[in-house]
Amino acid sequence: MPEKLFSESDRGVIIAAIKAAERKTSGEIQVHIENHCSEDVMDRAAEVFETLKMHKTEERNAVLFYLAVEDHKFAVLGDIGINAVVPSDFWEKIKETMLFHFKKGEFTSGLSNAIEMSGKALQEHFPFENKGDINELPDEISFG
Repeated sequence: MPEKLFSESDRGVIIAAIKAAERKTSGEIQVHIENHCSEDVMDRAAEVFETLKMHKTEERNAVLFYLAVEDHKFAVLGDIGINAVVPSDFWEKIKETMLFHFKKGEFTSGLSNAIEMSGKALQEHFPFENKGDINELPDEISFG
């Protein structure tokens, strides 16, 4: 069960990181965790991105953190709005940060740090506007 990787308090930390990041941006961040990924991890992440309707955000500035825990695979996928404005190696740097923590078994801090890094880029390029900014996607972790 992918839910077992993160305790209730770990999930709280991750959701708090998402909420903190999203408070400063119109961007959206979601985390999806499942056991297995039998295909290319980026292809699966793209499927999940679409299933969660992340491509429907107004500014196309959603970011998905996808983890397949049993297969030790993960991906970070940004929509075209955010990809157009971050450096070409931006997502690689985030994945390196995650991997550094994951190798030490620090899944919660790896994910939280990566969410924070994404949030800073989203804040820089898509700052929160008081007028009309709504939370377009749920902050809860989804499980496959």
